[in-house]
Amino acid sequence: MAKPPLSMTPTGWFQVAWSDEIGVGDVHSMKYFGQEMVAWRAESGQLTVMNAYCEHLGAHLGYGGTVCGEVLQCPFHGWQWNSEGRNVCIPYQDKPNRGRRIGTYPVIERNESVYIWHDVHGREPYFDPPDVFAAFDDRTATDYYPQQRLYRQSLEMHPQYVLENGVDFAHFKYVHRTPIVPVFTRHDFAEPVSYVDFTITFEGDDGQRIEDVNSGVEAINGGLGIAVTKSWGMIDNRTISAITPVDDSTSDVRFMVYIGRTPGADPARAEARAAEFGREVIRQFEQDIHIWSHQRYSDPPALATAEYAGFTAIRQWAKQFYPDGIGGSAAEVAAATAQKGSPA
Repeated sequence: MAKPPLSMTPTGWFQVAWSDEIGVGDVHSMKYFGQEMVAWRAESGQLTVMNAYCEHLGAHLGYGGTVCGEVLQCPFHGWQWNSEGRNVCIPYQDKPNRGRRIGTYPVIERNESVYIWHDVHGREPYFDPPDVFAAFDDRTATDYYPQQRLYRQSLEMHPQYVLENGVDFAHFKYVHRTPIVPVFTRHDFAEPVSYVDFTITFEGDDGQRIEDVNSGVEAINGGLGIAVTKSWGMIDNRTISAITPVDDSTSDVRFMVYIGRTPGADPARAEARAAEFGREVIRQFEQDIHIWSHQRYSDPPALATAEYAGFTAIRQWAKQFYPDGIGGSAAEVAAATAQKGSPA
């Protein structure tokens, strides 16, 4: 399995589970960024994500570890660890071990998802993961049918592939077999949370374009790990795509869609129609996944003139999330290394 040219340890918020997968008292095992992790929910409902191994003798807390009130107890010798990763009890000793700590991750639960903050330098979060409803400040979850989901594990793909899709106007015709031609109205890559908006144009068989200003998409990218969209016109829907590196070559992909409720419609028919629309949105995302999971990162890419501005902007923006501050691509790292090594 080849290692991709882009770093698989970017900074940002990344989804590691859905909230309903981790009930009170549950311990959930997972692996991301090359680290074994556990997520556990205390009796109070507080969710903690931490590295998986007990600092005592290295037992994996996800295999037999138990939640005892507000702490996680190791299955091996009963040592107890709190939500800060600190040892608070050694059952056969008067005092806990205050010198050892299990690494923990900042956690936010939002839109039924569990997000952790990942940063190899240990920096605190400096932006928030976007909310698929609050970020657009117009409707709430009650205006939509329940979330429909897609989950694909351990695909050979990088999160940046998904983000670049947001400026790729040409793929709709060839990947999705639809006559959609986006007309971009906003590219804003000034901050870690970026924005891409476009309206929908339809191209007929004769090549003529039909404008429909009542259809469009607004997308918000929360770093490289999360993108939320608001679509209106043809189908009122909201989506969340979340791509999280598992190791040096693979990522897990989660995709969620909410279909808007239709006031006054027959409830049973409307819900069935929403389910059908949701499946279609997911099907189209699966078409993208098929491309991404077999894609090779092209650096530098051979861009058409109309593609240059969008792809250049998003790749420049993406650089800030990589540990080397360059972007991680082979060509850029080589160029930077050569520049540092050249005489003044």
